[in-house]
Amino acid sequence: MRILHALGTMNPGGIETWLLQVLKFIDRDRFQFDFCTFGPKAGLYASEVEKLGGRMVPCPIGRNVWSFRSRFRRILREGDYDIVHSHVTLFSGAVLRWAKAEKVPIRIAHSHNSHDDKPDTRVRRNYRRLMKSWIARYATHGLAASQAAAVELFGKNWQTDSRFRVLYYGIDAHPFQKPSVCGEIRRELGVPLGAPVVGHVGRFEAQKNHHFLLEVAGEILKKRPDIHFLLVGDGPLRREIEGRAKEMGLSRRMHFVGIRTDVPRLMRDAMDFFLFPSLFEGLGLCLVEAQAAGLNCLVSNMVPDEVALLPELLEFLPLSAGPNLWASRLIGRLDVPRADVTTTANEVRQGRFSIQQSVRDLCCVYSSARLSADRTFVEEHA
Repeated sequence: MRILHALGTMNPGGIETWLLQVLKFIDRDRFQFDFCTFGPKAGLYASEVEKLGGRMVPCPIGRNVWSFRSRFRRILREGDYDIVHSHVTLFSGAVLRWAKAEKVPIRIAHSHNSHDDKPDTRVRRNYRRLMKSWIARYATHGLAASQAAAVELFGKNWQTDSRFRVLYYGIDAHPFQKPSVCGEIRRELGVPLGAPVVGHVGRFEAQKNHHFLLEVAGEILKKRPDIHFLLVGDGPLRREIEGRAKEMGLSRRMHFVGIRTDVPRLMRDAMDFFLFPSLFEGLGLCLVEAQAAGLNCLVSNMVPDEVALLPELLEFLPLSAGPNLWASRLIGRLDVPRADVTTTANEVRQGRFSIQQSVRDLCCVYSSARLSADRTFVEEHA
């Protein structure tokens, strides 16, 4: 089966990490994955995709949408795809409309978030309505990272439509159990070996709420000046957040390490706690990783509680509680012993967030969709 994944880029992120893991674990004799990226660059994962037998198909949108549409439709025609699996949220409406026009039989819209973070203008509202109507019309199937993500793209009555279902992300738990060299990663990052480290993983954009994270960090350091903070990721707000940290006098305790492809190693060997104050999330794959690493986590209650595979590790707090209470709760939980990573990684491996279970579920979707499409074709041409 030839499958085209449509997405922005293959830079490390929740969606991209999950797709790369799926490619590693799926039967590549049965499924051929091509990745069509709409951004200006293919992304850091591109070389690994190609090593695993996937194919990168760049199609940057650019400024001319009509030219982009023509280029994308040509890719669909030349690829002779069985499935188009779109990960571009609302824009999936256009992607699947064009896929239908090119006679792609299986068209999947995948909802990865619980909120559209663009300004609520009249133009945006009209765009939302149009794209959601196209998704409802042209999607043969719909997948969502959580129930909240399903509501966002498919509507509050999504469960009444047999096309739509939740499919959880999965992770490979094995890297969390690899033996480590004591202190190696901390020396690389310039973090004192004995200092408590609070970690965060996320793209520097408004959704991840880094400004609030800095406020919490400021309150924490008033009481515990020995604590360091490790922030993994990049994005449009990174320079602003680094500047704000400097203004607040936090720079000596804040370590901005950019995009990394070794998040399991960082969580296992460089973090003692995980802080996740997002304004909204589709699921929050890095929280699954944090649980695999045995990290205690303080999490915004705007994150779907479906992510709590090991609920004893997660405490959910409203953002309205304010940075002072968040800081107090975090400091209090620092004294809670870290869970044994062998145990937590095994629990993730055996649970709903294992990559093996995720791949099985996805293969089931693809295969049943193919059978359904084949039956429809036979009936139409009988």
